[in-house]
Order: sequence, then structure tokens, then C-alpha cells
Amino acid sequence: MTKLDRREFLLGGAATLAAGATASAAPASKLAQRRPGFGAAANLWNLQADPRFGEAISTYCTQMVPELELKWPMLRPDAHTFAFERADALLDFARQNDLTMRGHALAWYHDIPDWTKQIKDARGVERAFVDHIGTVVSYYKDKLTSWDVVNEPIPDNPKKVTDRRDTFWTQHLGNGWIPLAFRTAAAADPLVKLAINEYDIESAKDSFIAKRAAYRHLIMELLDQGVPLHAVGLQSHLHAELEIDTHGLAEFVTELRSWGLEVLVTELDVDDQKLAGSPAERDAIVARRVDDLLTAISTSGQVRSILTWGLSDRHSWINGTFARADKQPNRPLPLDSEFKPKPFMDVISKFTKDA
Repeated sequence: MTKLDRREFLLGGAATLAAGATASAAPASKLAQRRPGFGAAANLWNLQADPRFGEAISTYCTQMVPELELKWPMLRPDAHTFAFERADALLDFARQNDLTMRGHALAWYHDIPDWTKQIKDARGVERAFVDHIGTVVSYYKDKLTSWDVVNEPIPDNPKKVTDRRDTFWTQHLGNGWIPLAFRTAAAADPLVKLAINEYDIESAKDSFIAKRAAYRHLIMELLDQGVPLHAVGLQSHLHAELEIDTHGLAEFVTELRSWGLEVLVTELDVDDQKLAGSPAERDAIVARRVDDLLTAISTSGQVRSILTWGLSDRHSWINGTFARADKQPNRPLPLDSEFKPKPFMDVISKFTKDA
């Protein structure tokens, strides 16, 4: 969600970050404070610019996910180059701080480099698509716990359960790009967990219910085709003004688990732009939404992986994308802008104590 406009800084910062991380692993006292199964998205810019961010991740988290560094634009500056330095630096940071790391994202409708759009024939697009996924997954074989293989394949207002988002990949490869992505990833690393990932399915709003139904249909279709799909990601970019459809969400998750799929919370945060009230009042509503979400998901089994999209309000894409009318900053994450825990973090602790 962050703009990709700091490339020279990041290239220089990758080595520095890795060197700094190598200096010390997490002490036992810090490991004891961590929330099992909890993690956060991070990017090199924020880790380099604000040491408190890395300190917070190593204090609260057991896992992390690159926000930008494994997406196509950063990995593939041109058709002939794979630039792994930034993602490698994040992996070094994770390892030196006793964290695991998952991958995000191999195939997405957004953030497609310009060079790919110069390919005009379907065979050339497929070759680039397969080469990218195979090379990247092979490079990180045995290093990551899971991959978001296909990200956001469902349109925001599907009219039918068979609707799929119109993408560059769809235009050239049809809907076959989705199973192709999974099969290519599985061939490159047969042991890594492969996930599909989607947002806006948590409330009882008509568009959310329709999107949830289309997501369900796609998942069922992939399983019927024997596609190597192991987990379903619920991004959970929540809207604070919308209550969670606890019954509908619980039923959906229960069904997914009955199909043998793991359910992951992959990008949790709460957009509070439409909430009135003091920061404390808004924080209470945000925490209630998160509690309702995790309660619904936990009805049929423990949720063992919860990642927030960032960790501190100071470094959140929401503040740059969904500005509040009163000009006050959004408060979307477990830690405030001074890295102090909020009620949101209390909810995370409640659901991760036995993970």
C-alpha cells in the first residue's frame, strides 16, 4: 500500500539493516513478551528510518511479512533482473531476531511493472508469469513459512459468484492464471504453505456478502481442480463504522476448515476515518471490531496466525489513504504513534496467548 518511490535509499539501506540485525539476536526476556502467532508487515524504509519500529516488532511479534519487498515492482526492475537485496535484508532481520517470515505476494492485479505490459502475446505473458513465480519461490525455498500466491482475485461488487477481477493476467491468460500461479509455486517449493488472500468479506453489507460468496466459490473451484491450495487469507482491513457479521463469518471459516484449509489473518488494521469521538472512544470501538472478528474466526478452531498491516499508527498506509475529515490521524493499529500499546493490542494478546 506504500508508494514505491525510495529505491535508491532502500538499496543502500538493505546492507546496513542486515548488518545491524546481525549484531544481536532477541534476548530471552524479550522472547517471553511476544504474542505467539502474532506478526506485522514491515518495509525497509520504516525499519531504517525509525529504530523504534524494529524494536517493537522484535518485542511483540513472532513473525513478519514484507510490505513491499516481495512484490513485482521491487523484485523485477526489468525483464532480466531479480533484485532480492531488500527482501533478503528483511529476512536477515527476521532471522537475527528469532522471527519467521512469510511471503507476499506472487500474483496481484496491482503493482505490475511497466515492462510486463509491453508483452503483447499470451505465450510471452505466461512465460514471464511462470518464470517470475518459479524463480522467486525457488530462491526462498525452505526460508519462508507461507506465500500469498494470489492476492485479491475477487472484484469489489461481484454480481455472480463466478465473477473474477479483470486483471492484466486475466486479459492474457484467462482465469487460468490463478491455478497456474499455485501449481508453479508448488513445483518450486513443494513444502511451503500456499495461500489465497482477499479483503472486505467481514461485514453484513451486501457487497461484502457477495464478495464472500464469490471468494468461497473460487476456493471451492480450486480445490475441485486439485490446485495445491493450503490456506485462506482474510486480509481484515476493517471499517470501524461497520459491525462484523460474526455469524456469517463464523460459518464461512468453519466451512473452510472442514475442507482442510488453514485460515490466516493476513493484513489486519482498522480504518476509523468515519468514527467520531475522542481517541479513547475510537480505540474502544476499534478493539471491539477486532475482538468480534477474531471471536468469529475462532468459533471453529484457534486462529494460529494473525498479522497486522504495520504495527504502529505512525507507519500505516491508512493515514495516507483515508484521511479523516477532522484532520486527526487515524488510529488503525495495535500501537499508537509513540509505540505505546492500545486496547487493540490487548485483544491480540487475548487471542494469541495459547497459539
